Amino acid sequence: MKHTHDGFTLVELMVTISVASIILGIGVPSLKTLMVHYQSATTLQQLRHAIWLARNQAISYGARTTLCHLDNNSCIPTQWQQGVTVFVDINGNYQHDEGEPMLYESGEFSAPADIFFNRQAIRFLPTGLASGMNGTLSYCPHDDGIAPQSIKVNQAGRIHLSDITDC
Repeated sequence: MKHTHDGFTLVELMVTISVASIILGIGVPSLKTLMVHYQSATTLQQLRHAIWLARNQAISYGARTTLCHLDNNSCIPTQWQQGVTVFVDINGNYQHDEGEPMLYESGEFSAPADIFFNRQAIRFLPTGLASGMNGTLSYCPHDDGIAPQSIKVNQAGRIHLSDITDC
């Protein structure tokens, strides 16, 4: 009588599970590092796009625009990781007042990091100039494997991404 094998033996299953566990044990930490790097790069790209948007909208609207983190409708220099807002600041008081158009609101950024600006806000004049100021937006990741970076805004309204040594 001939017997057909319709399954796997216990030894074959144990060997397969052992090999799969070893491969996953090697691959998962690399995947986590890749995800953290991706989140950081995405956050920095979103911030750069928000700055470009604020500058372009100042030129397009012919009005002063402000980019900052709003807390009770007032700009604050810290906690930018919770999201940024671009709005037309008609009276230049660093507050989003009634009647001032909201142009963009980001959600909270996904990368675990502290993000802050060395001034109250980034402001652009209708000419696209950065309102007579230089500023540095610092990105300080919580993961030691990722280098802190900054986005520098010069008086001409141009931005430059660079590494920084500490936060």
